[in-house]
Order: sequence, then structure tokens, then C-alpha cells
Amino acid sequence: MEAKPNNASETLIDLSHEIEEGLVTYKGLPAPIICDYLSREASKSHYEDGTTFQIGKIEMVVNTGTYIDAPFHRFADKKDIAELSLRQVAAIPGIKVTVPEDQRAIDAKIFKGLDLSGKAVLVQTNWSRHWKTDQYFEGHPFLTEDAADYLRSQNVQLVGIDSLNIDDTATGARPVHTILLSADILIVEHMCNLDQIPEANFEFYAVPVKMKGTGSFPVRAFGKLLKRD
Repeated sequence: MEAKPNNASETLIDLSHEIEEGLVTYKGLPAPIICDYLSREASKSHYEDGTTFQIGKIEMVVNTGTYIDAPFHRFADKKDIAELSLRQVAAIPGIKVTVPEDQRAIDAKIFKGLDLSGKAVLVQTNWSRHWKTDQYFEGHPFLTEDAADYLRSQNVQLVGIDSLNIDDTATGARPVHTILLSADILIVEHMCNLDQIPEANFEFYAVPVKMKGTGSFPVRAFGKLLKRD
């Protein structure tokens, strides 16, 4: 989805899934409960005639929808979501890597020869086409350990993917999370619409609420396309 602000030279591409009541992001984690804390009808007694408000209430695990992982998600002594600077989550120079749809294990070869330093590296697998279906949870694409090692060696700032998990969930090992988060490289999972952004010439934004004591939180991720020279 594209949106153009008052400055028509800027195009913003929404890269986030919508969160709604009952959404299952990851099997085994509870779906969000979204309801009224104060309904419009109930609010009538608090205000003058014709004036009503709704105050919502949400019960939700932080790994819901499109979300960002801070180092605290994996390591108790590292930065949590609130400690991330805006420079880590906003206006990051972006680069997109497109993976063949029949490739599950994404190794370092696909990143070789690219200028990755300081970049938000977004990995397009098109797995998001299975979002909200049973297929989404089975056989998803993932990065290999050597891919994570290479991305760390190239000093990337963030890695995003439009898949269930950046790691292979067939086992309990999570080498990609471990390698990237140990190096303070942030991770964004469950992205979408990556086919709508170019391979380069964009900035990436994935800004969470400034929440203490948690290592993950939903974001409104988007790409800002830059005007070519």
C-alpha cells in the first residue's frame, strides 16, 4: 500500500500486517484480545450531551503482528525495546534482497557483493502470501547460520524478513537470533509488501513504543522511497 504525504516526492510503503482480535502470529502464543475499557455508550455519563469517547483495552503478547526484536529478547543483560535509539529504528538506509520462492535455507551467498554496512537488509521471500493460513507456520524460509555470520561481519544495522521466523523453527536452536542480537543487530519479522519497494534507494522505519522490560514489540514498519538524483 502506498501513501503520499503533502510532499509528493515522498512515497511511503507500508510493510506491516494489521493486528486484530484473534490474530495468531505464531502457533503456541495467544492471540490478542481487543475490547472496550470504556465504551462510547458508557462514556455518556461522564460528558455533556453529544460528547462520547472510546477507551480501548488490549491484552497481547509482544510478539504479535510485525514486530522488532531488541537484544534483550535473547540476552538478559542487553538493551531492551525502550533503550533503542531512534537512529537504530528510523531513517535507516535500506537494501532489499529477493530470494527465489522455492528456496528455504537462505545462506550467505545471496548477500555477497552487496554494500551492506550500516544498512537495513530486508529479505523478500514472499512467504507473507500465506499470512493467516495454516501454511504460514510450516516450511517457512529462514536464514542460515553462515548468513547471519556474514551479515554481522558486514556491520549491518538491522535485518528484516517477510517470514514466520528468521531462524529455522524445525529445531530449538536459534543461531541467527543469537548471532545478530549479540552484535546489537535488530531483527524485524512477519513483514509484508516487500515486493512494493525497490532493491535500494529507500529508508526503512520500524519504530516501537518505548516499552521497558521487553525484548520485542509490534511496529508499523514502512519504507520511504527516496527521490533519485
